[in-house]
Amino acid sequence: MPAPPRVPRTFREILELVWWRLDQALDLEMIRWSAMLGALEALERGTTSIIDHHASPKAIEGSLAVITEACREVGVRVATCYEVTDRHGREGARAGLAENERHLKTGTPGPRYVGAHACFTLSDETLDAVCSLASKLDAGVHIHVAEGPEDVEAGKRLEARSRQSWLLAHAVHLDRELSGTIAHNPLSNMNNSVGYASPAKKSNRVVLGSDGIGGDMIEAFRMAYMRQREEDVTASPEMAWRWLEAGWDLFPEAREDRVTWSYEPMEPWQVAFTPGVRPLEIVVSGEAVLRDGIPTRVDPVEIKRRANEQKKRLFSRLE
Repeated sequence: MPAPPRVPRTFREILELVWWRLDQALDLEMIRWSAMLGALEALERGTTSIIDHHASPKAIEGSLAVITEACREVGVRVATCYEVTDRHGREGARAGLAENERHLKTGTPGPRYVGAHACFTLSDETLDAVCSLASKLDAGVHIHVAEGPEDVEAGKRLEARSRQSWLLAHAVHLDRELSGTIAHNPLSNMNNSVGYASPAKKSNRVVLGSDGIGGDMIEAFRMAYMRQREEDVTASPEMAWRWLEAGWDLFPEAREDRVTWSYEPMEPWQVAFTPGVRPLEIVVSGEAVLRDGIPTRVDPVEIKRRANEQKKRLFSRLE
């Protein structure tokens, strides 16, 4: 990936110089093969169900359908939503809302969310529109909250809309209690140098995430434990393991999936210190979608080849 125009020195600069530039370079073909590759890599690490945001301001319409179909082909469930923001003006915000509504009305199984970027990129009008749409369609709101110091007002603004069902991503700098589930993303928080969320100190249900840095949730568990122990020497792996298992509360369909692992026993104290644990077989909805470590529905070599082609197109736009 080409280097940004200059070295980012703050969280906002990381967004402006890296991630927001990348979002704007995406088209539907790139999105399709990115989703296929992401789903493939998640499956190869034992993850059968994904909840995530998406943003592609120059290819909004139809983007969620492309992602959903790509994951379905691989054999992985996905609950996706579009990241509504005012970064691209009122028309961009309206288009994001429309894409969320269109997708939710398809009746795709699994958790239902309207997506929203961080409060510091949302006007009160747009935030109210997100909440209104979610209530209308009986959905929650999946939103980035106080990830960096730029978003410290998020708690106050969301507290005023407390009737909403929230999936609160990050909550690193959250200064008050909010109802809802916190998605803890330790590896992403370290990568963006925004600090530690200290999820054990919060009363919310906590689930583990990766914020798009891979789909290996066993690795996310190990990272969450190590990061917690860095702050609290008395911490044990059981807490991070509970955060890992709490993902079932958000995506209960995944409880019926069966994964045969390369390691026994799959217990927190053992897995916390055992790198390289991988799935040997995965059964989703009664179908073996991975056998002997190899996906059964798709050709991994072909997916990686096509994704590499789209990667080159994407990177050329960023140069």
